Amino acid sequence: MSISHAPPNPHASEISGISGSGRAEHAKYTGAALAPELEPIVPTSTRRTRVPRWLRRTSGPVLLLVLWQVLSGTGVLTADVLASPGAIARVAGDLISDGSLPNAMGVSLQRVAVGLLLGTVVGTGLALVSGLFRIGEDLVDASVQMLRTVPFVGLIPLFIIWFGIGEAPKVAIITLGVSFPLYLNVYAGIRGVDSQLIEAGESLGLSRWGLVRHVVLPGALPSAMTGLRYSLGIAWLALVFAEQINADAGIGFLMVQARDFLRTDVIVVCLIVYAFLGLLADFIVRSLERLLLQWRPTFTGR
Repeated sequence: MSISHAPPNPHASEISGISGSGRAEHAKYTGAALAPELEPIVPTSTRRTRVPRWLRRTSGPVLLLVLWQVLSGTGVLTADVLASPGAIARVAGDLISDGSLPNAMGVSLQRVAVGLLLGTVVGTGLALVSGLFRIGEDLVDASVQMLRTVPFVGLIPLFIIWFGIGEAPKVAIITLGVSFPLYLNVYAGIRGVDSQLIEAGESLGLSRWGLVRHVVLPGALPSAMTGLRYSLGIAWLALVFAEQINADAGIGFLMVQARDFLRTDVIVVCLIVYAFLGLLADFIVRSLERLLLQWRPTFTGR
């Protein structure tokens, strides 16, 4: 058997040194065959116009602010209904300059921090007992599921009777509101761990505590972070109700005073502060989530 070889192209070396239209002209007069030119495949996502993400994220609030200013300037929104953005900015500057807004923010942040800490300890502790042990589930889960259906705002009168009108009922309301989302998410995360991972850990000789430390808790961490983000939103909501209980300081106290004097500008300033603090807390938790969950690749959108 003989293998036939194609005769070498005498013009190959000449063609290789020519590119583009020159190669086509050279092939036209010499009769040399042209190799197909390959074009790089560009993903669809890179063909689109690149707009900075921060610009896309801020465009919505900016457009809403412009619309708000236009409606206020044309008289559609009167000052007694909703103050204009310019008036709210001036009021915010006055509240900052006289120190009332920073002091109120400090008091509110302290209440949220204490309530969030206590709620995290209570909710996570109950979830660990209920999720890791069957007897713990039998003793804890039914009671927690029953209590979480009771609106925590409806417990305010009882908290006032039990704890008085000081700081204790305010912190208790925030603690109660934070505990249930954390409990549900941590419990679901523990019970959602793949049983095959447990079997693999047992086959590697891990003890019960080793399984909990190296398999169960890392597997439940994504759900726990989701519960923490949700609990932060509930904490600020509970703070609004908590600071209605005979408060003499805090953002809610400023809102109560503004309500009594029909100051919509001060009310909107307090609401903006609530929103800003909530976004800041959510940013901190998301940063912590990216740090702790580096091992878990996720889809980030296209």
